[in-house]
Amino acid sequence: MLDLPRRTHIYQNHHFDSTRWDYFQPRDDDIVIATSYKAGTTWTQAIVAHLLFPDGNFPVPPAQMSPWLDMRIVPLEVVLNTLKTQQHRRFIKTHLPLDGMVYSEKIKYLYVARDARDVFMSLWNHYTKMKEEVFMLFNMLPGRVGDTLPPAPEDIHDFWHHWISRGSFAWETDGWPYWSHLANVQSWWNFRHLPNIRLFHYTDMLADTQREVRRIAAFLEIDVPEQAWEGIIKAVSFAEMKRQGGLYAPEGGQLWKGGAETFMHKGTNNRWRDVLSDEELALYDAACKRALTPDCREWLENGGTI
Repeated sequence: MLDLPRRTHIYQNHHFDSTRWDYFQPRDDDIVIATSYKAGTTWTQAIVAHLLFPDGNFPVPPAQMSPWLDMRIVPLEVVLNTLKTQQHRRFIKTHLPLDGMVYSEKIKYLYVARDARDVFMSLWNHYTKMKEEVFMLFNMLPGRVGDTLPPAPEDIHDFWHHWISRGSFAWETDGWPYWSHLANVQSWWNFRHLPNIRLFHYTDMLADTQREVRRIAAFLEIDVPEQAWEGIIKAVSFAEMKRQGGLYAPEGGQLWKGGAETFMHKGTNNRWRDVLSDEELALYDAACKRALTPDCREWLENGGTI
């Protein structure tokens, strides 16, 4: 008998509430797109949207089709009613670790990971460019558990020190003031053997987008007409998605200064090499040793087909 995931932690903070999944009624063909954050979530949502609608004729923008269920900002009843009325195959976004999820054998879970140092660089842009009213919404919305989301520090090195060395939850040791990227990846890695969970890596998706999108389609059992592939791969390229950023970014990009163009920032890896010192990378090494098994760390840093 396969070892199955079970919820061992409740995740509640300024951003999300894992208990919202208690009210979700799964369908047999549901898809869950999972990442910690800044690891290709929006990209993967766009890919799945184009696989399901290869002509690009979406009923609504992909971010609306694929709601972030655990996020606190949108009332739970609105999200559930949106999902209930959807006639197409549903694909739901989450940023929860697997140990915070209500697992279902009916659902296909598509998990995307990215090197923690690349995630950090993307998160820095995300965090520092959020509008003041968004902070107020996260912090003042009734029901928040735990500390407020503080303003981003002025110095990236100050942020790195806290993010890589301090946890937001008692059982985590990095990720403050959000949540642990490393523990999130490890939680999904532990169950990569299950047939309905498939792990993909951002580096692989950048290196050979068509290969990885075809792998996603095969995992989700989506039969795409061969003549549609060229258009799909072009549509999910970074340049094309940035050109149509308002279609793909959460809330059309309205939560960030500069809009969707700010949200769709670089899409590249290795920018950390020009930023983080040897001493700062030693903090990263210590964090990995605390949170990751050696095989998970190897994959997280280098990618490769699972």
